[in-house]
Amino acid sequence: MLSAAVLLASSSSYAQELNGPQKNAARSAKLYLSISGFSRDGLIEQLSSLYGDGYDYVDAAAAVDSLAVDWNFQAKRSAEQYLSMMGFSCNSLIEQLSSAAGDKYTNAQATYGAQQVGAC
Repeated sequence: MLSAAVLLASSSSYAQELNGPQKNAARSAKLYLSISGFSRDGLIEQLSSLYGDGYDYVDAAAAVDSLAVDWNFQAKRSAEQYLSMMGFSCNSLIEQLSSAAGDKYTNAQATYGAQQVGAC
């Protein structure tokens, strides 16, 4: 079951406008969000990657954008997951969370996440 903090809600009027692949991608996105923290760009990449779900990028982006997600909360979840594995300085955790090679959060989201878990 998804908590309200993880996934706020789906916009029912927008969700009805999704085509079949987009609806399926939205279902996959909800599942990913129930398991782990994801940034918007990281979730789209997971859904559209040939090594992930293989959805068309446009369908993946539409699916993710149809969901009302608290990306700051997701950044905090990701920060908690990193700190459960190893120690990070404030700057290194922000870099990991915001890096294009990392989680792809915005710098503001990454900073929020790092601050919320006490790394800064």
